[in-house]
Amino acid sequence: MSLIELRDVTKSYKRDAIEIPVLERVSITVGEGDFMGLMGPSGSGKSTLLNLLAGIDRPSRGTIRIGDTEISSLSERALATWRARHIGFIFQLYNLIPVLTAFENVELPLLLTNLSKKQRRDHVMTALGIVALSDRDKHYPRQLSGGQEQRVAIARAIVTDPTLLLADEPTGDLDAKSAHEVLTLLQRLNQEYKKTIVMVTHDPHAAERASRLLHLEKGTLVEATANVGG
Repeated sequence: MSLIELRDVTKSYKRDAIEIPVLERVSITVGEGDFMGLMGPSGSGKSTLLNLLAGIDRPSRGTIRIGDTEISSLSERALATWRARHIGFIFQLYNLIPVLTAFENVELPLLLTNLSKKQRRDHVMTALGIVALSDRDKHYPRQLSGGQEQRVAIARAIVTDPTLLLADEPTGDLDAKSAHEVLTLLQRLNQEYKKTIVMVTHDPHAAERASRLLHLEKGTLVEATANVGG
């Protein structure tokens, strides 16, 4: 069953009077439970595509459907509500808040929900347990290694049990050992917890973990490979 459907999605930005194309008539279907890798050189439109899937940006033309919702037609307010419920975003540079502990960083998305304090605590400790950092819940980002910070960021992304995990160069700032741990964790989230993941990467080792690989060149889909790592 397909979870994501992009149909003829085009995205361009205006700079003064000039229209700069970023994506050109991209059509993609991603099944529920897929782990899709997205590769391509800088400026090929990978991060733009991820932002479109997250509802952070809107297509100039074309439609984006995720689950039963055509997100390209939602109002800004409806989109924000939808994003909070359905999207978990993992960034290259973690985006943790330095004055908050690991626990408090992971709890942030839950503050927008109606959960009680105890329910929030249970959700946070479950997410930290999944990323093997239950014992670091009171640590601040500066007291953690880069790999641990990224795992806290992944816990924050999964704490609301989102429909879709989007990862933008999740290993781009990590050493080889930490990168391996983070990729193994993403693969486990996909295989054990059936999370649908779309990951942008330029790292072939990271791409190997995806079960399907797409290549973007100058805003156009040029190649698709199935069952890369599985």
